Amino acid sequence: MEYGNAAWGLRELPLEEQLKLTQAMGLHLLELSIANYHRDALQPDASAEQIRQVKALFAQYDVRPDCGATGNDFTAGSAADVRESLDRVKRAADIAAALGVKVLRIFAGFTSDSLVYGERFDRALEALQLAAEHVRGTGVRLAIETHGGVAATGDVLHHSATVTTRIDTMRKLLESLPAAEIGMNYDPANLAAVGDAAPERWFGLFRDRIALVHLKDFRDVPGGIVPAGCGEGRLDWKALLAALKEYDGPALIEYELPADVEDGLRRSLRFLKQNQ
Repeated sequence: MEYGNAAWGLRELPLEEQLKLTQAMGLHLLELSIANYHRDALQPDASAEQIRQVKALFAQYDVRPDCGATGNDFTAGSAADVRESLDRVKRAADIAAALGVKVLRIFAGFTSDSLVYGERFDRALEALQLAAEHVRGTGVRLAIETHGGVAATGDVLHHSATVTTRIDTMRKLLESLPAAEIGMNYDPANLAAVGDAAPERWFGLFRDRIALVHLKDFRDVPGGIVPAGCGEGRLDWKALLAALKEYDGPALIEYELPADVEDGLRRSLRFLKQNQ
C-alpha cells in the first residue's frame, strides 16, 4: 500500500500548506477535499481555471491528486434533500474527473441504521446507483466510507451505527452497485468507534471492493472517544496491519484534530512504518 494524507484533519489549512506538509513527510498522495468544507479550494461553482490552478499546484509539489473526498447524505429524511445531495456528488465527481482523481470518497449517509430501511434504504441505494451511472467512463471510481453517525459533547465524540458500519447492510449496498464505478473506503477506526470489536475482519470480507483505506484511531475517554494518532487508541493494529499486507492501494493517514495535525500525521506515519 502507498501512504498519503487524508483531507479531513487538514481542513483548516490552505491547500498549498497541505501540499507542503505532504511533501515534507516524503509522501506523494494527498486526498483533495472537493466541495466538502467551506475552506476547500474547489467548491461546486469552481471554474475551469481554478481546477487548472489546483492541478498545477499538485504538480509543483510532486504530489498526486489520485484521491478526492466530498460530502453527502443519501439517508436524509426527504427525497428533496437526497436529490440535492446527489447533485453535489455529481458536481464533485465532474471536478474530480477534470483533475484526474481516480477515487472519490463519498458517504451513504449518517442516519441511524434503525431508521434506514424500506423506502428510505431504497432511496439511498437509488442515489448511489445514479451516482455510479454519472461517473461511468470518466475514470473516477466512487468509494463509500464506512462511517457512523457522529454527535459531540464538547471535544468528546459519540459514534452510532449506520448502514455502512453493519456488514449485512454494507454488503447489500455493494452487491446492488456496479463494482467498476463504486467500491468501499475502508475506515477500520470508524467501525471500532461504533463498537465493532474486530474491524480487521472487514478487509477479508470486502477485499475485492476496497478502493481506499483511511488509517486513524480513536482513544477512549470518560463519556466517549476522541481522535488519536495511529497506534494510540482502541484499534488492534497488529491484527489490522497483518490484514492490510494484502492491500496495494492508497492508505491515507487521517488525523482528525486540526490543532496539532502536523504532529499527529507525523506520529502516525512513524508508527505505521515501524510496525508495517
